[in-house]
Amino acid sequence: MPPEQRERAILDAAVDLARQGGIAGLTVRTVAAAAGVTPALVAHYRPSMDAFVAEVFGAIVGAEREEVVAVGRAGTGLRARITRVVETLLDGDRDDVTLVWVQAWAAGARNDELAARVRLEMDLWQQDLERIVADGVAAEDISAERAEGAAWLLLATVDGMNAHSLVKWAPEDRGALARRTIAALLG
Repeated sequence: MPPEQRERAILDAAVDLARQGGIAGLTVRTVAAAAGVTPALVAHYRPSMDAFVAEVFGAIVGAEREEVVAVGRAGTGLRARITRVVETLLDGDRDDVTLVWVQAWAAGARNDELAARVRLEMDLWQQDLERIVADGVAAEDISAERAEGAAWLLLATVDGMNAHSLVKWAPEDRGALARRTIAALLG
């Protein structure tokens, strides 16, 4: 297999492994077993596991962000767009990504490269939501004063409810709670 394909196969195996059980179990050996290669080959292509874990995290959550923001863009009007984004994030089909986020927040305390990637991905989420809210302000769906901090509150709501759901401590219908939160936030 050419080096570029081998490198991609190792990354894909690590992404699949992380989606199945989170990033906490990513080691040279587990990735090698998942990729069907030797640990030495993984170490050759990814000499720093800290950097590799950050890359895997970014691949998973970046793909989710792009997908979910695209779903939101398909809505018409601020409330519809935000509701689509939030309901998609809370529908329970993304618990694998939620686990990756929660583990990354914890592991980032000991992995500077992962911490930097977590901050970057959080900033990108924030910016995407702020753009949606700014479009709503421009369309006069919401006042600029009411829009202040809306993206932060939405992210906090989603992050909290998703983290709670991992331990089965969340409302059965997270979407209904999210819609009530959006209604209160957007007026």
